[in-house]
Amino acid sequence: MATPTGLEFRVTAPPGGWTVESVLELPDEERARNVVELVDGVLHVSPLARLEHQRLVGRLWGRLSPGAAPRFEVLPGANLVLGNRNDRLLIPDLVVTTVPGLEGVSLTEKQVLLVAEIESPSTRVQDRIFKKALYAEALIPYYLLVDPEQDAATVYALSDGDYLPHAKSEGGVLTLAEPFPAELDLRA
Repeated sequence: MATPTGLEFRVTAPPGGWTVESVLELPDEERARNVVELVDGVLHVSPLARLEHQRLVGRLWGRLSPGAAPRFEVLPGANLVLGNRNDRLLIPDLVVTTVPGLEGVSLTEKQVLLVAEIESPSTRVQDRIFKKALYAEALIPYYLLVDPEQDAATVYALSDGDYLPHAKSEGGVLTLAEPFPAELDLRA
């Protein structure tokens, strides 16, 4: 898969196939230019997000963090290991962990309260369907999905193994009481 700079992502699968450990051991230069995720032993590689996307991640981090602290911590772009099969690794745009100050290179779904994905034209289907289903299967209590083109966001809460809408933005502002208080202005 080509990146916007024209460089290619080329790696050879390790003997026995891809695992979380083998993905995390990829050379830093490959992981610095691409988002490398693993689902059921298959690599999913995409270029890093546009700068507008990164600015929105920063704004959301800044608005979620005060309400989350001190019980929770908001982390951008954290490695999230799903399940105990060693073949699923996703990198959500934001993760709210239940273990503030945790050290290491990854989190597990048991340490996560909320994951957030910011849609882009190239990830819309992946974020709305594919990742949402994986996070629900991993029993992550809340999923925040942001559509910057519409200045819209929805927080989904896990119920009987599926996500149901819990809170929706109005006029470009999402106000949360749960899982912690926060107000996200998506219009800026």
